[in-house]
Amino acid sequence: MDYSEIKEKMSKTISVYSENLAEIRAGRANPAILNKIKVDYYGVPTPISQVAGISVPEARLIVIQPWDANILKEIEKEILKSDIGINPNNDGKVIRLSFPELNEERRKEIVKDIKKIAEDAKVAVRAIRRDAIDSFRKQQKDSEITEDELKVAEDEVQKITDSKIEEIDNILANKEKEVMSV
Repeated sequence: MDYSEIKEKMSKTISVYSENLAEIRAGRANPAILNKIKVDYYGVPTPISQVAGISVPEARLIVIQPWDANILKEIEKEILKSDIGINPNNDGKVIRLSFPELNEERRKEIVKDIKKIAEDAKVAVRAIRRDAIDSFRKQQKDSEITEDELKVAEDEVQKITDSKIEEIDNILANKEKEVMSV
């Protein structure tokens, strides 16, 4: 039996989970928080990374330098509209995003948020497991596989699920450590 499709779906879920975590502001400057912000560039919604150079010269600073100076105001406006919670500082050439120091209360809120995101990812992985097992049970019911093969398949799907859940927990622990130690 082929379990590669199940592994692939679960890996994609973890990939999305990791991307979501990367966008969470942990006190350190991380350009990934700009990923979802798009600017109107000649009538086309374009990611900031495609219209400007983004650098992190210091731990708490992101510098955005547009390749076209005319779009500076547009980038600033879109950052203000987004919910990243940082006010851009525009000096006419570049935009600076300064990340404030996180207080203990805010860190605990962020940890709570990332735990919720982790739980959502685990629920998605378990849903993939349920669908896979349902599919194998249907195959067994239709006499395509034997009862023993069904048992082996269920065990294998559970092993894959357990390893993916453990991977989510490891990613969560690393992010939690990052947030609490900044």
